[in-house]
Amino acid sequence: MFLFLFFVWIIFNGRLTVETALFGLVISGLVYFFICHFLDYSPRIDRFALRNPGLFIKYFALLFSEIVKANFAVIRMIMSSRYDVEPAIVSFDTDFKTDSARVMLANSITLTPGTITMTVDGDRFTVHCLDISLAEGIKDSEFVTLLHEFENRWEKAYGGFDDIPKCTEE
Repeated sequence: MFLFLFFVWIIFNGRLTVETALFGLVISGLVYFFICHFLDYSPRIDRFALRNPGLFIKYFALLFSEIVKANFAVIRMIMSSRYDVEPAIVSFDTDFKTDSARVMLANSITLTPGTITMTVDGDRFTVHCLDISLAEGIKDSEFVTLLHEFENRWEKAYGGFDDIPKCTEE
């Protein structure tokens, strides 16, 4: 996370000099401290990401490809005068162990054109689809499989889920 924050600092700054790099290191460090201290972020998440880069790359490559495929499907629906769009609301259950996995799935569904996660209530997801064809296989998608792999690897590495931030109601 610290390296990501520093990278964003450099990108937004627009040029790399010694002064901007040093100032960026300080600002990134302060923001990282704030995130860890006040937002329940754990440095274990960073270590996990560094030890499993292939899994993260695979997940984001899948997300990118699904976004591209869904874009073309939605364009085809819009441009075709012969296609009758049939909106649908689908609900399905998952068996994730962490809120983080639920959030990642909900965000991945919402980022994919033509679908939006309406609610997540425990393990129950409710998704609005622009067309019923976009709902096919949503419950057993590769996203779900990869998120289960994330959880399994985390549990093997750390023996539980104590360090993953929890969604709490106050």
